Amino acid sequence: MGQLWALEGIDGSGKGTQAARLREALRQAGRTCELLSFPQYDQTRFGRKIGDYLNGRFGTLEQVHPVLVSVLFAGDRLECRPRLQAALEQNDVVLCDRYVPSNIAHQVAKVAAAEQAELTAWIEFIEYELFRLPEIDSVFWLDMPVARAQELILRKQQRTYTDRAADLQEADAAYLGRVREVYARLAATHDGWHRIDGCRDGNIRSPDDIAAEIAALAGL
Repeated sequence: MGQLWALEGIDGSGKGTQAARLREALRQAGRTCELLSFPQYDQTRFGRKIGDYLNGRFGTLEQVHPVLVSVLFAGDRLECRPRLQAALEQNDVVLCDRYVPSNIAHQVAKVAAAEQAELTAWIEFIEYELFRLPEIDSVFWLDMPVARAQELILRKQQRTYTDRAADLQEADAAYLGRVREVYARLAATHDGWHRIDGCRDGNIRSPDDIAAEIAALAGL
């Protein structure tokens, strides 16, 4: 059975780029790897509903309760579970561009501090216990300042799920700041997390520089 690794971080932190780089580094090291990205916008029914949510079809971030939103993201992974389990059986590493911590960070960031532990427990229950998704072995957290991440968001090519330059989550800097804070707490309280700073001396690090650090942390 292979290991499950995840690339995590706020929107615009470079997860997709670094996931592809890490997959290539693993293959060059002679290790088999499959890369999965969540949400699966065009490949699952839940993923398509997530696209609708991020386009504002169901209301603003404040109008849709995070308990309900969390089920959409967990359901997307549930639909993908057979593929995920098969990939773990057939590869040394399955690499995910976002996984359960993303659901926790994005939903917990929407509630008051007194409610955060309960919501975290709810998400872990539906993802790991109810839907029986495999747990992560290693997390590589790309910690990017919000202002810099939003600069990178505006450079993205058009996505299939939205015709906007930035979706509901990406456009809200205050919200992304709270998501980043939740990621920091997860990294401080969970084993297997590695923090990678997306900036150095106030400047965005090059993709090659970040990729080299991740490869070193992964023992490649």
